[in-house]
Amino acid sequence: MLTKGDDYPLHQTSEPIAFAGTDRNFYDRYFFNGYSPDGSIFFAAAMGFYPQLGIVDASFCVIVGGVQHNLRASRRSRGERLELSVGPIALDIDVPLEIVTLRIAPNDGPLAAELRFTGRHFPIEEPRFVRRNGTRLFMDYTRMTQNGQWSGWLAVGGERIEAGTGWVGTRDRSWGIRPVGAREPQPPPEGNFSQFFWLWTPCNFKDSSLFFHSNDDGAGNPWNRRAAIVGDGGTERHFDAATFSADWQAGSRRIARMTADLGHGQSLTLTPIGPVFAMSGLGYTHPVWGHGLDHGAELAVAHDSLPEADRGWGNPLAMHIQALVTAELVDGNSVHRGVGVLEQLFVGPHEPTGLSGLMDPVR
Repeated sequence: MLTKGDDYPLHQTSEPIAFAGTDRNFYDRYFFNGYSPDGSIFFAAAMGFYPQLGIVDASFCVIVGGVQHNLRASRRSRGERLELSVGPIALDIDVPLEIVTLRIAPNDGPLAAELRFTGRHFPIEEPRFVRRNGTRLFMDYTRMTQNGQWSGWLAVGGERIEAGTGWVGTRDRSWGIRPVGAREPQPPPEGNFSQFFWLWTPCNFKDSSLFFHSNDDGAGNPWNRRAAIVGDGGTERHFDAATFSADWQAGSRRIARMTADLGHGQSLTLTPIGPVFAMSGLGYTHPVWGHGLDHGAELAVAHDSLPEADRGWGNPLAMHIQALVTAELVDGNSVHRGVGVLEQLFVGPHEPTGLSGLMDPVR
């Protein structure tokens, strides 16, 4: 099967570009978030290709006035991976690894936009994520992450909002293997995973960015953890032995305050200030709009909304969240204050922070 990608010198094997190895769970995905300087507007977007499933889907979400508006779209890909559009949602790679434009065409929902992301630094490459469940490969992917500035506009219900000075955010690109599409009919003999602990904290400071993430097992041992401080347009400092602690919101699995000791005199403190963004808007853990699900031969487009009360703890659609946070970075004798997000997905136990059971709230 030949597609447009075969006219570019990007081949890694003797196969055409359309064929991505042999694992049906291969994916290739874009993610974005952004927020206004006062945090009153938060938006996020994603586009995912699933070559073996023949699906491409995309989403765009905006929180304004406490309400999260979600636009989602899905179509069959026919093997083509250079058509970066799904219904009203489109991406343009203006300058690779530096500038990307996100366009949301008018549709029968309330959202529209034309937003340009300009990177503050060269993307960082996170340690490769590899996780097995017995003999079955659960995850094996690479991800690059980049903070940047947003410009342009978005509209909600016809009300246009300009994005200008001080609008910042984060994008990532990841590709590889992780569960996508319909659930596999035969689980591993040991059963599906019932524990997943995930923290991700991209933060924007005046002249630098900070990235900390951790995937831990139930005993609290990290199977993927890294911290990095990246200066605008320049140097990277990586910290391989960072540790963290969390204070919880009572009766929930949501963090009230997180501190991380990066080592070498650097530490980070994050405090959520709202709003809380439900990642289900982008399809994560969504029962209908999960990544790679087939919605039929015709383009599918849908929109809905989640008021703040429906993004509280206990709603499965708000189990996986990003919380807007204030960030304080102590770097030697200097203290830097910024803003960022604290992404949280906690399933099962995590001994060091006191989580127990499958989804028991902290006591």
